Amino acid sequence: MSESEVPIIYVGKKPTINYVLVTVTALNQSNKCIIQARGRQISKAVDIAEITRRKFMLNNIDVAEVKIGSEELQNEEQEKTRIVSTIEITLLKK
Repeated sequence: MSESEVPIIYVGKKPTINYVLVTVTALNQSNKCIIQARGRQISKAVDIAEITRRKFMLNNIDVAEVKIGSEELQNEEQEKTRIVSTIEITLLKK
């Protein structure tokens, strides 16, 4: 895989273990993987990275980078905007 084809896992409402298995699969196919989440799913993204790193990959991966930020989301029904926090965790295989 080239640099532009780094797998990105978007965290949603599925169980944490589903995302852990996808992350492990992505890291077995590539040396780099990105986990992205926003809002209430940020804590789940951190859990996914830590479970993958400590339980499944047995400390064979590093957290290369953690980016935090925020996005403005426009609600379609009500014309309000709200600011939602975001996180991007980059994992690298040792």
